[in-house]
Amino acid sequence: MKRAGVETRILVLVTMGLTAFGAVMVYSATSSSAVLGGTDPMYYLKRQAIYAVLGLLLMVVASRTDFHALRNLSPVLLTTSLVLCLGVLVVGTSINGAKRWISLGPLAFQPSELAKIGIAVWAAVYLARRGPPRTLKELARPIGLVLGVFAVLLLAEPDLGTAITITLMLAAMLLVAGTRPRLLALGGGLIVAVALLVTWVEPYRRARLFAFLHPWHDVQGAGYQTAQAIISVASGGIFGKGLGNGPVMSYLPEAHTDMIFGVIGEELGFVGVLAVIGAFLAFAYAGFRIALSARDPFGKFLATGIVSLVCAQAAVNLAAVLGLAPLTGIPLPFVSYGGSSLVLTLTAVGVLLNIAVNGGKEARVRDRGRRDSRARGSGARRRRSAAQPRRERELRRVAGSR
Repeated sequence: MKRAGVETRILVLVTMGLTAFGAVMVYSATSSSAVLGGTDPMYYLKRQAIYAVLGLLLMVVASRTDFHALRNLSPVLLTTSLVLCLGVLVVGTSINGAKRWISLGPLAFQPSELAKIGIAVWAAVYLARRGPPRTLKELARPIGLVLGVFAVLLLAEPDLGTAITITLMLAAMLLVAGTRPRLLALGGGLIVAVALLVTWVEPYRRARLFAFLHPWHDVQGAGYQTAQAIISVASGGIFGKGLGNGPVMSYLPEAHTDMIFGVIGEELGFVGVLAVIGAFLAFAYAGFRIALSARDPFGKFLATGIVSLVCAQAAVNLAAVLGLAPLTGIPLPFVSYGGSSLVLTLTAVGVLLNIAVNGGKEARVRDRGRRDSRARGSGARRRRSAAQPRRERELRRVAGSR
C-alpha cells in the first residue's frame, strides 16, 4: 500500500475503528441480559471477534489481489447468488418469521449479503463494456431485469432493507457511469410505485408502514420496536448513560443486530451518535474520492458500488432507528452483530483498497496489429503524419526516373 494516499488511510482507519467499536457495542448490548439469564456474557463478543478477524484477513488478501480478476468471476458470483437466494426460501432457517439464513452447523450464512457483492461486480462489468443506458428500454434490460428478479426473491424472505440498498447502489453506479438524471428519476418513480403497491398488498408490510407513520398509536403492537428505538436514542442525552448502563435496551428487540444504533444513542448519547454518523461520512468521502479518481472504468464503477452499498445500508439503518423511515431489519455495517455481513463487507473494503492502488493504471487491451500479441495502452495509436509517406513516395519516384 505504498502508493496509497490520504483517502486510503482514512478508509482503513474508519473501517478498523468501526469494527472494533462494533465489538464493544455488541458486548455492551448482550452481556447484561446474558448475566441475568445465566449464560456466557462473552458469547456474542467471542463470535463477533472471530468474524472480525476472518473479515480483516480477507480484506488484506483482497487488497493485495488485482481487482481485475473479478471480471471473469462476475457471472459465477451472480449465478451463485441467485441460486442461494432461491435455496434459502426452501431450506433456509426461519428466525422471527423471516427465512434469510442457511444453517451450516453452528454457523449461519445469509445469501443476500453475497448478492449485494455479486450484483455490484456484474453491474460494473456491464457498464464498463456497454456504457450507460440511454433509454428506459435499455435501463430495463438487463439491469432492471436483474434488479427485479433479486428484489422479488428478497421480498419473499422478507428482506426489504437489502432490496432498497441494492436499488440505491445501482442508482449510484448508473449516475457515475453517465446515465441521465431524468432517466434515473423515471426508473426510480416506477420502482417506488411498484414498492408502494407491494407494501399495500402485504398486511405485514402495510402494518410496518403505518407503524412508521404513527408509532405511538400502537406502542404494544406494530409500533413497539420503533417506539423503543426512539426512546433509547432520546434517553441518552448529550453524553449518554455509559457503556452497559442502558436500562431501556433490555426492552429493545434485536438490540445487538439491526437496532444497535439505539444502544449507541442511549449509552453514548448525542456525542456517540454524531461520532458514528461522522465515521460513515468520512468513509463516503474517502471511498468516492477513490472511485472518481480511478482511470479504469471497471474499477471506477465497482468502487462506486462498494461505497454506495455500505453508505446506503448505513443510511437505511440509521433512518429506521431514528424513526425517519420504516423498519427494514437491515444491520448497521461493521457495527451490528452478524458474520455474513461483517466478513463480506470487510472483503469488499479490501477490493476498494486495491482499486485505490491499481485503479489509476491505464486499462490495457490486446493489440491485434502486433504479431507478438502483446498488449498496448488504451490511448490513441501513434500515426505517421500524411507528409512523411508522401515524401517517401516522391523520393522513390525521383530515384526511379534517374
